[in-house]
Amino acid sequence: MTQEQQQMAQFARAMSHPVRIYILQLLAGQSCCYSGDLADELPIARSTLSQHLKALKEAGLIQGEINPPKIKYCIHRENWEKAKSLFVGMFEEAEARAESHC
Repeated sequence: MTQEQQQMAQFARAMSHPVRIYILQLLAGQSCCYSGDLADELPIARSTLSQHLKALKEAGLIQGEINPPKIKYCIHRENWEKAKSLFVGMFEEAEARAESHC
């Protein structure tokens, strides 16, 4: 398995829950958001939100900045672009192979 495949799997695991997809879509559409604002936006417990944010942060898709008593989250732009590039590349490569074999 290549390093790129491992990174894609890490990104995919982090995005494997609908709440995490929602968080990513929300953060991608704005510069940053405070964890309290996310908690108000989502009908889930703060502890559950914290677990989802942790998974996204560990995968490198978001980054957090602590400004007591709040934590500000935003998309990790470099890794966001890398994830996009990796997934688009995988789909384009698969389509190219399929077209040449049919």
